[in-house]
Amino acid sequence: MAADLPPVPIGSMIPLTGPSAADGAEFRKGMILAVEELNARGGLLGRRFEPIFADTCRQTAEEVVAAARWLIEKHQVHAIVNGYNIGPQNSEYEPIADAGIIYVHANTLLQHHDTVMSDPERYFGCFMADPADYWYGPGFIKFISWLRDTGQWTPSSDRLAIVSGSKPYSIVIANAMAASAAEYGWRVCFGPKIVQTPTTRWREVLEEVRAANPAVLANTHFYAGDLAHFQRQFVEKPLDCIVYLQYGATHRSFSDIAQEAAVGVIVSSVVGLLRDDLGKRFEARYNARFGEGSTATIGCQSYSNMHHYAVAAAMAGGSGAPGDFEQNRKVAYALKGMIYRSVQGTIRYHPDWQAVAPYPVVTHDPSLGMPHIFYQIHDHRQPLAMIAPEPYNTERFILPPWMSGRTVARPAANPRGLTNL
Repeated sequence: MAADLPPVPIGSMIPLTGPSAADGAEFRKGMILAVEELNARGGLLGRRFEPIFADTCRQTAEEVVAAARWLIEKHQVHAIVNGYNIGPQNSEYEPIADAGIIYVHANTLLQHHDTVMSDPERYFGCFMADPADYWYGPGFIKFISWLRDTGQWTPSSDRLAIVSGSKPYSIVIANAMAASAAEYGWRVCFGPKIVQTPTTRWREVLEEVRAANPAVLANTHFYAGDLAHFQRQFVEKPLDCIVYLQYGATHRSFSDIAQEAAVGVIVSSVVGLLRDDLGKRFEARYNARFGEGSTATIGCQSYSNMHHYAVAAAMAGGSGAPGDFEQNRKVAYALKGMIYRSVQGTIRYHPDWQAVAPYPVVTHDPSLGMPHIFYQIHDHRQPLAMIAPEPYNTERFILPPWMSGRTVARPAANPRGLTNL
């Protein structure tokens, strides 16, 4: 009988402690909700899923590799499914490839492409369920150009200042921004300036930025608490510029710390929760299960990855334990061949990268790419306003309060979308 079948163990490597613990808590919630839903529908061909969590702490290579080995060797997990770990630089791929299991993550790392393409046979089971970090750079430049060109914002100049954290992820994004700027008429007047992170002390670098007097200020560091202190220190002596903060400002903890200083900040994610019917229903279930203080736009990563894996494993006729290369290759084939519409948009794996392509930077078809979502904080007590890209946006850009003395043109009723830039 199905009830007598052993459960399918699924590992999840997440930062439950350390500087990314706020995100790790949401990744855990997303996995729990996904497994509960899947098990309520019969699990995997009658077998229940059993999630097993491993703390990756500071997300160093040593910590993430140790977590992978613990899950594989002690718990014999059939797959590892999670959100991101920023820091191991694909080191965890080695024990996973040795075991021949499936690994689905959202590490947002361009190096994933290189690793998978260097030996597709060895890394057949490694999938990155979101676009690489690099795409944040050109995506951001296209976005601010769209605001400018559609009359939603009149910049004071063509000057762009870029501050970066010290993690490779932040540096890649900062350099990609700088490399893309000139094509759209922007001039980098400061940076990319790398600041040793984590840190809550930003006043020194902000004084340097003020001397450069940019129209746009971007910080590509991504820890929510650190970014909240950056923004609080920025508004002590604000500039006449747009402020963009990388990813971490999507988290509820950012607004809880920054409070009123958060209003007007722009933040983006190449993997985020949509505001369509699917997204709204998911957020309602998520908040009902874990409380209104939870951040569904973070937890949706592990949630969608787990659901997608479960569908692929069912299509393949089941999952495979460590060492069952034949069965897990069938699961990998199903993952690569399926276009999966998640609460974040489309998950479609590139046949060579085994990573998701972004819309609208790489593909102009929203049904074939995951949307690079741009949010703005309109009220620090309310959910983020989704202002791009079309057709997913539900709100419009507003002038930040520190720029309240400026005038802004009214956007057209149907301004030209990012896809037309």
